[in-house]
Amino acid sequence: MNNSTSSTANGNDNKKFKGDRPPCSPSRVLHLRKIPSDVTEAEVISLGLPFGKVTNLLMLKGKSQAFLEMASEEAAVTMVNYYTPVTPHLRSQPVFIQYSNHRELKTDNLPNQARAQAALQAVSAVQSGNLALPGAPTNEGTVLPGQSPVLRIIIENLFYPVTLEVLHQIFSKFGTVLKIITFTKNNQFQALLQYADPLNAHYAKMALDGQNIYNACCTLRIDFSKLTSLNVKYNNDKSRDFTRLDLPTGDGQPSLEPPMAAAFGAPGIISSPYAGAAGFAPAIGFPQATGLSVPAGLGPGALGPLTITSSAVTGRMAIPGTSGIPGNSVLLVTNLNPDLITPHGLFILFGVYGDVHRVKIMFNKKENALVQMADANQAQLAMNHLSGQRLYGKVLRATLSKHQAVQLPREGQEDQGLTKDFSNSPLHRFKKPGSKNFQNIFPPSATLHLSNIPPSVTVDDLKNLFTEAGCSVKAFKFFQKDRKMALIQLGSVEEAIQALIELHNHDLGENHHLRVSFSKSTI
Repeated sequence: MNNSTSSTANGNDNKKFKGDRPPCSPSRVLHLRKIPSDVTEAEVISLGLPFGKVTNLLMLKGKSQAFLEMASEEAAVTMVNYYTPVTPHLRSQPVFIQYSNHRELKTDNLPNQARAQAALQAVSAVQSGNLALPGAPTNEGTVLPGQSPVLRIIIENLFYPVTLEVLHQIFSKFGTVLKIITFTKNNQFQALLQYADPLNAHYAKMALDGQNIYNACCTLRIDFSKLTSLNVKYNNDKSRDFTRLDLPTGDGQPSLEPPMAAAFGAPGIISSPYAGAAGFAPAIGFPQATGLSVPAGLGPGALGPLTITSSAVTGRMAIPGTSGIPGNSVLLVTNLNPDLITPHGLFILFGVYGDVHRVKIMFNKKENALVQMADANQAQLAMNHLSGQRLYGKVLRATLSKHQAVQLPREGQEDQGLTKDFSNSPLHRFKKPGSKNFQNIFPPSATLHLSNIPPSVTVDDLKNLFTEAGCSVKAFKFFQKDRKMALIQLGSVEEAIQALIELHNHDLGENHHLRVSFSKSTI
């Protein structure tokens, strides 16, 4: 193993890239090509950060290549799936990512590893919260520099309007955005943005500070805010609380069609949204854009890994490989395991990220399904978090559907129970406006958060429950302050997803039904 990695470092494997080699099977080691020569170790690591812990790095600067090792194969698979439709960029250059033949990176005996190791240590100190501030209170073991989950964002070179929606879309890549307030101060367009977790704010600041939203303009300057929480009174084009869909708009303005001048605080700088903007290709977005209008000028994107092609015809963001409707609340879910998936299973899983109203498993192609969420925001969240995850041995894919609603079968139509209406289900997690559940939305993880446990249920009862469901239980602990809650760590993220589907709402007796969520903590 060691020799093969060293041979890579010595330049003995140039032959590998002649022509397209067959794709390797998934590995937690990723091979990156066409890396610009001036890129830093931290920039390469930042490509992997949103997907999990980066455990090693080997930079081959002379050959514009690098190897990045993730903590788990799952994280690597999620990362490759994410970047397949959306080529990541470093310093505005496209970078190509594929699985490596290596199963792990052994770099101990290689020269010039000091900088890579220093960069990895800096990141892992932040991730584990070891950069505690002197005298700062420690809560649940993670204290971050800056501490606040709120970022203050200033946008310089504002040649093209940046809306609240644009900010929400960019920053959502790094975690759940709870609230955004935008305003103009000292003739500068600014925003305050609150994440569910300070760690998300930290990653977003690391990755986005100094980046341009559009080519050559709209530069992000990001700092931690002194505020630790935002108070949003109105949901409109200037402020939004994504946890409270019931707030009034306040000023009678339609909430989604911001007047262009409002972004500047002064009318007339740009008379039409496209004037002079053709040179600034939109450099924002994801494989799942939510229907932002963009200038029609095409070109390589500025905001690195967030680039997406825009379709000049419609002035809408194009979604690679799909014809979904931006802003749609119906998801197309593909590559399911037809023998094991049920409408109820999809309802429970997608219900972690929003309220599922209807599910239809395709009668003729049972590995495909439609999932209708309560709104586009929830559909987006579910897609971001679940696409690329493994379920029943297959990597699930989720994209926006071209259907705007799931039709129920007509009377007497043969359906085999594949279409279900869950709109009145008592199991919706987000029915109550302002529910705490909005703040506890986390990506799938091997550690599950359990709650609503009755006093008579023991550690062994719960461990046995999960073992009988086919899981390997690695660790378990009750919360000290509240024995109604516990964390359980399972063998893999896939096991945890399957356990959540099977055991959420499981009857524990004494009129208690178990609540299961993904946790941001580990045991």
